[in-house]
Order: sequence, then structure tokens, then C-alpha cells
Amino acid sequence: MPDASSTVALVQMQCGIDPNTNLQKAIGFIRHAAEKGAQIVCLPELFRSEYFCQSEDHANFALAEEIPGRTTDALGEVARDAQVVIVASLFEKRAAGVYHNTAAIIDADGTLLGKYRKMHIPDDPAFYEKFYFTPGDLGFKAWLTARGHIGVCICWDQWYPEAARLTALRGAQLLFYPTAIGWHPAEKEKYGAVQHSSWETMQRSHAIANGCYVAAVNRVGHEAPAGGPGIQFWGQSFICAPSGEILAKGSVDEEEIVMAEVVWDRIDEQRTHWPFLRDRRIDAYAGIEQRLID
Repeated sequence: MPDASSTVALVQMQCGIDPNTNLQKAIGFIRHAAEKGAQIVCLPELFRSEYFCQSEDHANFALAEEIPGRTTDALGEVARDAQVVIVASLFEKRAAGVYHNTAAIIDADGTLLGKYRKMHIPDDPAFYEKFYFTPGDLGFKAWLTARGHIGVCICWDQWYPEAARLTALRGAQLLFYPTAIGWHPAEKEKYGAVQHSSWETMQRSHAIANGCYVAAVNRVGHEAPAGGPGIQFWGQSFICAPSGEILAKGSVDEEEIVMAEVVWDRIDEQRTHWPFLRDRRIDAYAGIEQRLID
């Protein structure tokens, strides 16, 4: 059984061109986090490369890999050595022509517990993910790890209350959001503060509505792999309590490990004092599965 509390670490890192260099950097961060007492470590979205979805380029499919595969094998060794749970977002090659944006969940003994495939796929300027990723088909899931009961969604999923709710209903007490989000440089001055506030507020609301911890990990740095203005990633990875209170938060532009303690009994306390799950009118929600209700 998990301990009464677990120490969670988010690896806020800058990602470069070479996948192996990024992997080795991530492994270094994981080991350092474990030395500082971390028991669950989450990496940013698609950490093995620059954010290649800024353009539609068939050459980028060469970045994909199978799961399980070389990266999950390498991270499994680290998890076993350091006795930490690892959440790692990868570009999964499922079959020829079928690729996913996938998070691998690796337990503290190195076992690959499972994977989550990103369900909501964006298609916005410089975020052309529909060109690369097939929408997830594994549903919303949760895993009882050696360090606690966790769920994982990925980046664009974080804007959907349905995703957070269903993950929590499946048992997740800590919800991770590996993320790659930032500003278009030309828009930052006018819209930057509002965009970031919306992002943070949305995820804190998931914590409150579901009475669970939420941890969002982002990358940092400016990337323009396709040329042009690129994206300035805004960092500010954070961990918040079931009350929505931010327990730890990273900087805008520095690589760092963001850490906080998760006390599991606080889930029961929050859900009994603010019984949103109890008072849900599940008999009155017909239509939620429809795009629009005429």
C-alpha cells in the first residue's frame, strides 16, 4: 500500500534537437529529484524532442517509437534504481500510419503499468497535432502505483472538465498533465497574461471540482524548429491541492524541479467537506455525450 504521503516532482526542462540528449537530461533530472526525496516524477509533453508540431513535416514521424520500447526500457531501469514512479510523454508509433501522443506510466519497480493516449488533439497555428496524432482510444484511466493512485491526461486534455472528471471517477487522486504550451511571441504582450491565467485557472478548477491533486508540468525556452517566430514556452509548472491552492510553482524561464508533498488523507477530507461527487445528479445529465442539444 502507498504511504500516507508522497513527494511529487515535476521536471521543467528545455528540450533540444537531439532525442538522446533530451532523454539523458531527463534521466539526470529524475535521479536528482529522487535524491531530493521525490517518489513520483513527471516529465513534460513529448520531452524527447523539440515541439515538432509547429509544422506539418513527414520527416518528423521518424521521431516516433514503440511503447514499450527503448525509452520506456531506459526509464524503467531508472525507476527501479531510484524507486520512483515515472510519467513520461512520448510520440508513439503504433503501426504504419497510426501514431499517438502517449504517456507511459512506469511503477517504482520499473514495471510499465500502462499508457494513456491523448484524447483531445488540437489543430491551431503552430500546434498542428492532428497531422501527427490519432485520437486516443484507451479512454480515461487511473493506476494504483506503489506511491499512490494517479491518473494522466495530456496538454489539450486539460481544458476539458469531462476528462478530469472521468479520470477521477476511475480512482485517480493525483492527476498529471504533461504539457507543451506557450506564447506566440507576437501575441505575448497583448494576450500573454490572460492566456496563462486561463490555463492555470482551468486546472486548479479540476482539482476543486474533483477533490484531487493536480500537477501540470511544462517545458521552458524558445523553440522554432520550422523557422519563423516559433513558440516561447511559459514554464510555470505547478502542483495544487484539492482545494485549488498552489503548493509549488516553477519559474517562467528556468529549468528546475518543482516539488511538493501530497497527503493522501486530504482527498477524503476534501471530498467529504465539499461533496461534489456525492451530490452529482447523474440522473439528469443525459445529453452530455452529444455535441450539441437541439
